[in-house]
This record gives sequence, structure tokens and C-alpha cells, in this order.
Amino acid sequence: MHETMSNEPRKAIALISGGLDSMLAARLVMDQGVHVEGINFFTGFCVEGHTHAIRKKDRKKQKRNNALWVAEQLGIKLHIVDVIEEYKQVLLNPVHGYGQHMNPCLDCKGFMVRKAYEWIQANGFDFIITGEVMGQRPMSQRRDTMPVVARESGAGDLLLRPLCAQHLPATLPEREGWVQREKLLDFHGRSRKPQMALAKQYGFSDYAQPAGGCCFLTDANYSAKLVDLWKARGERDYTFDDIILLKIGRHLRPSPGFKMIIAREEGESRFLAGYRYRYTSLDPQSHAGPLVLLDGNPAADDLQLAARITARYSQGRDAETVDIQVTDPQGTSRTLTVSPIPASEVLPEWHV
Repeated sequence: MHETMSNEPRKAIALISGGLDSMLAARLVMDQGVHVEGINFFTGFCVEGHTHAIRKKDRKKQKRNNALWVAEQLGIKLHIVDVIEEYKQVLLNPVHGYGQHMNPCLDCKGFMVRKAYEWIQANGFDFIITGEVMGQRPMSQRRDTMPVVARESGAGDLLLRPLCAQHLPATLPEREGWVQREKLLDFHGRSRKPQMALAKQYGFSDYAQPAGGCCFLTDANYSAKLVDLWKARGERDYTFDDIILLKIGRHLRPSPGFKMIIAREEGESRFLAGYRYRYTSLDPQSHAGPLVLLDGNPAADDLQLAARITARYSQGRDAETVDIQVTDPQGTSRTLTVSPIPASEVLPEWHV
């Protein structure tokens, strides 16, 4: 723990997700004269920023990094820490298991707090702030699991949860008088009305959707794609490129040997073009259509099928034939002239 002179303010690091809760928690502690800085751990699975920036239909949605935006609103420094590789073990081997989908929420929270605890030890800060609210999340924010996070992270009673502190035992910052417990709150449950009222009181009118999650692992479709990836490759592993590509396009697996990633619009086609060096790609030539990447080891017959499916998703879907350019990762191209596969032959089970 950092020792400060009696006339110096205590220093806290706040886990900033970009949501309303973490913004309010940090502000509550700042109001008590504590020096607060923010920290955001980048796992690669955050929802914000990627699809909104690529897809035309999302053009009107905000394309900001909400964690940076929150730090700006609070007027605090934000430390962004890349934990992609370290986070793999959390996702692949969660001690406390998964939630409804592939979300290891309890292990994830413990990991984030542990990293924050390591950070305050290395940087001379005194305690940690999170925006957790008792009863808000079914896996990680229950009365019986919140002590697990504090204990297993190593943070112990250096972990302060200002929004629901009144429901929890007093932490070291409260007992030592670094913060006044009576000025902390007693929020609980899934309703966000108290947070929204407090935001209004502070003058925060523009913030991320208060009920929205920020992690793709809580999404059923994304989780299904991740599990499919592991099954097809025969191992539970992933790269950062895998994380990103699972967020983009329509994914079909017509055969166990390969998967098609089909752009749904022009923006996605342009984005997927950046991965031509890694995958075989299919690009309609005689008609407008999506760029398609093939993940796996497609045989000659598979290429014919993939080309016919690509034609189906092009503007030549009703034409007798469509020319599809097939390019391997080394840049060698050839053209296949194929008949588009009928819609009735695009099987539901192909959709990942």
C-alpha cells in the first residue's frame, strides 16, 4: 500500500469500462477529494468501436471509445492496458465457469481487479474503485460472489464499490477515513433508475446505454461462432484477428473443412480485403457482390460450392451464371463460372 504524506490526497485507480456505473463510482470518490485515475483493460472482446465503424447501417452510431470518453468527462487520466494474451486463460479455463454463453464473468471480474491491484502496487496508489452494484449481474455481482472477487484477486479490502458500499462491510479506505462511508451509496438490483437519476444530478446527459453489456462473449451469436471456430480447428485457442473476424460478416460452414465469411455490405467488403493475405478470397466479377473469405482447407469441390454460394449472395443470384474470382493468399487468381446455388439449398445448419 502506498504511504502518503498527511497533507497529500489519497490516490485510487478506477476500473473504467465506458459505462455509466464506473463513471458514477469514480465521480463519487473524486468528490471526496481523492485523486482518481482510470484504467481500462483491453481483452479484444469489447463491443464498441469495431462494427459501428465498419458497417454502413451503423454509420449514425457513435464511434467513440467510451472508456476514453468517460475519462474526458471526468477530467482524469486513463491508462489503457492490453491484456489480450493474459486474458486467454480466463476465457479458456474459467475456475467459476461460464454464464449463459461464453462469458466467464466472475473470473473476468477477478482478473480485472487482480490486474488493478498489481497496478496500484507498482504505481504507488492506495486503493481500487469499481462500478459494481449488488444484484445487478447474475454471475459476478451477487452478495455471495462479490467477496470472492475481493479475495481471489488479492485486493481484499482495498477494493471499494462506491455505488453499493452501504450493503457491504466497510473497506480499508472507509475505516481509515480516506473516504466517508456515509457519502457512499446503497444501490442494488437490476434497475438503473438510481444511476440515471444520479447522472442527471451530476449533469451527465450523454453516456453509454446503462443496461448494455460491453462484451461480445455475452452475445449468443458471437459465442456460437467462437465455439464453432474451436471445434473446426480442434483446439481451444484464438488470435486477435480471430476475435475481430468473428464480429464481421455472415458466417456459413457448408462443410466441416471450411467456413465462409461473407461481407454483408460494402464497408465489410473493404474491411475483409485487408485479410486477403491470410485467406483464400472469392470476389464476384460479372455482378456486384460481397467479398468472401474462406477459413480452413477447402478442396476443389469445396471451392465450387463456395463460389456458387458467393454467387447466391451477389446481384447475380437470379442469373444463369456468375463469374467468381478466386484468389489464394499468395495472390494467384483464377475465375470460376458457376450457377448460383438456389436459396432452398442454403441449409439452415450452415449458418454459424
